[in-house]
Amino acid sequence: MIPVVLSGGSGSRLWPLSRQLFPKQFLALTSQHSLFQETLLRLKLPGMQKPLVVCNEEHRFIVQEQMQALGRSAEMVILEPFGRNTAPAVAIAAMYLLAQERDEVMLVLPADHVILGQDEFQEALQVARKAAEHGEMVLFGVPPHRPETGYGYIKAALSQVSGLLPVEQFVEKPGIEQACSFLESGNYFWNSGMFLFRASRFLEELKRHEPDIYDTCTLALENSRRDLEFLRIDAESFAHCPDSSVDYAVMEKTDRASVVPLNAGWSDVGSWSSLWEVQSKDAQGNVLKGDVVAQDSRNCYVHAEAKLVSLVGLEDVVVVDTKDAVMVAHKDRVQDVKKLVGQLNGCGREETQNHREVYRPWGCYDSVDQGQRFQVKRLTVKPGARLSLQKHHHRAEHWIVVSGTAEVTCNGETFLLTENQSTYIPIGVPHRLANPGKIPLEMIEVQSGSYLGEDDIERLDDVYGRVPTVATAPVEALSVVDPEASVAV
Repeated sequence: MIPVVLSGGSGSRLWPLSRQLFPKQFLALTSQHSLFQETLLRLKLPGMQKPLVVCNEEHRFIVQEQMQALGRSAEMVILEPFGRNTAPAVAIAAMYLLAQERDEVMLVLPADHVILGQDEFQEALQVARKAAEHGEMVLFGVPPHRPETGYGYIKAALSQVSGLLPVEQFVEKPGIEQACSFLESGNYFWNSGMFLFRASRFLEELKRHEPDIYDTCTLALENSRRDLEFLRIDAESFAHCPDSSVDYAVMEKTDRASVVPLNAGWSDVGSWSSLWEVQSKDAQGNVLKGDVVAQDSRNCYVHAEAKLVSLVGLEDVVVVDTKDAVMVAHKDRVQDVKKLVGQLNGCGREETQNHREVYRPWGCYDSVDQGQRFQVKRLTVKPGARLSLQKHHHRAEHWIVVSGTAEVTCNGETFLLTENQSTYIPIGVPHRLANPGKIPLEMIEVQSGSYLGEDDIERLDDVYGRVPTVATAPVEALSVVDPEASVAV
């Protein structure tokens, strides 16, 4: 069995913690590990192979760094140039396996879910595996414990064979009255978005029901290219792929869909209220993270990242404070945070895209101050890491070492700077910063000039593959196997 971890979501309902370039799956929301890392740790099971990870190319170094922090590696990290929903992502993963003559049973998991019961998860997995090995298209259904209107539902037939239920109907997100009737009936389940099937079976069904997705993904994979430890999907081909989920493209159309009940403390952590539900609470029902003082307040979720947050006389309220944004909402309206993000995007606000602290493959930077014609950043460069060789056309930079040792290349000359030493980088001069030491390098960078945007970077050389003419090279030809010619039960 091989896991396929889908890590392409943006998590806009968890703004301002979740941002476009650092979405919720990479945040440590319920433990010391991120949701993506928790997903990987959940897969430490007998017979489980290294995962295939599918993510947006903008997140590739975050994925790599978070896997390394766990001492884990992937079978392959497949990079989508842009999102096309889950069906194309799973199709390309299946095609990648068949191209290597590996018709594996695929466990498809979103990277941003919470599952509290590992034993229960493993038991459901064993039931689903037996069915998938006999050609069933299995999905995991969560027994509902409240009339939830934010999830899709699966109606299962009442006949039961060893924990496996035939799927009778898929139901879109219902209204509250319909959700209450589903809860009472006993044969409706929340659709978890988790699946198990053999690679060839999925592609067989996809080719039959959505041939446009199948053909486009075949072409996109054949034109893909390796980039370091990643596989880049061809953007030109992939742009023509229909946007569709596994449910719509295959599961709702196949006559071999089955559901396995998963009663394991599952949550998709899709909103602030659902995150409040899975967290430990104080005597007043509050979840308080960071420097928070709550007086006469009940059932609130408060996240304080940058400053003291105090509450007086509030109930069922969500307060999220970050370095550059504060969001306050009633728990009954947290689904509308997505609309708020859309409004902010319409205004061109950058706060939806990234945090003030921005992660890069070499470390991170924090924009601590800015004004007309200047910007101040705090840079942290990991030991042994180095930035690209680059130049700027509109700004000069002043570098000051706070701690550690900096190796500076400026206009062909290389020299070292230590604590409290500084240097100046003129406009248009090629330069590079590196950390040759064993501890993180902390720098203050003062930029000055007529334009200070991040797109005023001309990279001349880069060890992280961000100079296309240097970084990419053709991979060996990937011959996508027709699923009907594969061994399938």
